[in-house]
Order: sequence, then C-alpha cells, then structure tokens
Amino acid sequence: MDQVQLTFIPATLIVRAGYPVQFHSSDEELHNINVKNADTREQAFNVAIPPGQTFEHTFKNPGFYDVNCDIHPAMSAQIFVATSPYVVIAERDGRFTFQDVVPGAYTLSVYAGTRRLDQPIQVAAGRNDVQVGNE
Repeated sequence: MDQVQLTFIPATLIVRAGYPVQFHSSDEELHNINVKNADTREQAFNVAIPPGQTFEHTFKNPGFYDVNCDIHPAMSAQIFVATSPYVVIAERDGRFTFQDVVPGAYTLSVYAGTRRLDQPIQVAAGRNDVQVGNE
C-alpha cells in the first residue's frame, strides 16, 4: 500500500494472513498509518512513515482492517486479510473470476459492505459458473 497525494493506494488491499505487506510513502510530507481490526477495534499497528520510507507488517488474523492517517483525517482505506489464496475484488458489474482452483467443495463468501453471504459450491475441472444470491 502506498501513500500518494494524500491518498492510500489502493483504497482496498487484499493480503494473505502470514505474508508480509509493505507500506510505502511516496508523498513529500509525513504520514502515519493507523491500522485497526474493523470488528474488534484492536490496534494492529500505528507508525509514522517519513517520505520515501517503507514499513513492513505481517497480518496474522484474517478479517477487515481500517486504515487511517491521523495527520490527514480524509485519508482512509481498508485491508482484507484472507487465509485463502482464492480472493478477488468483483468488477463494477459484479462479475469475478478465480483462476486455477483445485476441484472440490468450497464455501463461497461474498462481502458487500457490511453484508456477508456464504454459499456452498462444488468446483469441477474446467469452467464453472456460479450465480450468487437472488438480489
């Protein structure tokens, strides 16, 4: 995740639990990154990142994390920490694609804002189309 022109980029970042994530500041002014678990409000970390510097953090617990800069309150982003390698952000039309999924039984979890829909699916070899929800 980078800090560019008083903005976190990307606005939503997907990471794997147990893997390091780099946070960088490309701006010419000082920022901090204040990260809290969205559900528990537990502090993950709060560090200042001088211009051109990088900070690395490994998230251990899955879930959503809110990202803010205390110095610039308009700066915010969200991180989703997943245990699964099969995580994507849907296109604007709602479509999404996973690549190289091993055939088997899975639970597909879809997040829309604060709503979560879980749907059991069976993945077979080849192309699989799944319709999520009726709304």
